Amino acid sequence: MSHPLLSAPIGRSLSRLAGPTTALMLVQILVAIAEVYFVGRLGTDALAANALVIPFSSLMLNIANGAMGGGVAASLARALGASRIDDARAIVVHALALAIVLGLLFTLFDRLFAPTVFGLLGGGTAVAQALSFSHIFFGSAIAMWASSFLAALLRGSGDSATPSLYGFATSIAYVALAGVLMLGVAGWPGLGLAGLAIAALAATLINILALAHVVWRGGLGFRPSPIRIALRWKFFRDILGIGALGSLTTVTASLAAVLVTGLVGRFGVEALAGYGIGARLEFMVAPVAFGIGSGLTTLVGVAVGAGAWPRAVRATWIGGLTAFVAVGLIGWTVALWPQAWPRLFTADRAVMAATTAYLTHVAPFYCLFGFGLAVYFASQGAKRMAVPVAASIARTIVATVGGYLLVEHTTLGLDGVFIAIAAGMITYGGLIAGALFFAPWRDKAVRPSPATLSVARDRP
Repeated sequence: MSHPLLSAPIGRSLSRLAGPTTALMLVQILVAIAEVYFVGRLGTDALAANALVIPFSSLMLNIANGAMGGGVAASLARALGASRIDDARAIVVHALALAIVLGLLFTLFDRLFAPTVFGLLGGGTAVAQALSFSHIFFGSAIAMWASSFLAALLRGSGDSATPSLYGFATSIAYVALAGVLMLGVAGWPGLGLAGLAIAALAATLINILALAHVVWRGGLGFRPSPIRIALRWKFFRDILGIGALGSLTTVTASLAAVLVTGLVGRFGVEALAGYGIGARLEFMVAPVAFGIGSGLTTLVGVAVGAGAWPRAVRATWIGGLTAFVAVGLIGWTVALWPQAWPRLFTADRAVMAATTAYLTHVAPFYCLFGFGLAVYFASQGAKRMAVPVAASIARTIVATVGGYLLVEHTTLGLDGVFIAIAAGMITYGGLIAGALFFAPWRDKAVRPSPATLSVARDRP
């Protein structure tokens, strides 16, 4: 029996798959705004400390939800598209085993290297506050990976509504708890940034319990059988073949963020705090593209599993252009009124000036970043990750090397760093769009059958 996503209209299918996740991502944007507001209430040092941790916390969450999570969702989608139910059961077990291993790696990184890295990035007096957050946040990494993979499994099965619904509920609880734990209540002074990490852990544990209940009750379309399944390399390879390359893309993007943070740190704590507020907007618009891209991972994965490559390409263009417009509207709006954003979080003129400079130079090109990110997720479903990886590496080189050269050899100063970041986004989106246009995906090894061609020609 063919999968329902092979015959339904592309636009309607993408809306059903991406809609709930995108709605959740919009809620996450509001959550992120609340986070920055709470941190801003703690002072400039807390904003700088937050800027030190953001590249690493975002790295882990982007790998867990996007790179490796996308590998999990794509692997399950391809198995279901090909009606391989026993393989699908095995993928569930192997995904959760990976969550434990990968979570431990991030915990070890924090314990061994975080103090030194934060100091090298110019954190100064902000390092102690950064560590108070990171030790708790990364100490609970296994739970965060497990939560991300359970949600990815449900998305890969075609159910994006359930993880989005639970994510919405836990997000509301998280904001309320974070505000109390960070800032205090009724005379209690609160825990500062450590309270933010404790709130994140509590919300994650609640989410795990809810998602695990759905999965083990048959929410994937089948009941997992963990006791009967031995761990085998072929299932790890199927997930890691996409997830590892996706992680490389995420690592290079985060490396660029770390190196750029180091360049900005040369201009002082106020510049670092201002950049943190501005860059946070980039991390907040990325979930919009993620919401659309997560639907593409499943839709493209099912199509590729059935050999319907033209349908996979058409779905990718539809989703990519949707992300271009959605993310672009946010970027263009903020670029036209750049001072409105920093005023939400600080009254420090130097901090506001740095944020405004970032937004006017970088935000207009969020649209290309959104397009590239959506196509990146579609590439996971298609098992075609070479171009997104190359584009991400090119973006890192342009942003970091370009930023260094503009700072060292021109009088642009901080503006030079932001110009290089914008050039990196243009490079990233342009390379991905050009490759998909001039060399669309196809399976050269297999001649499509008449049945496959019939499926591929269905209306968008």
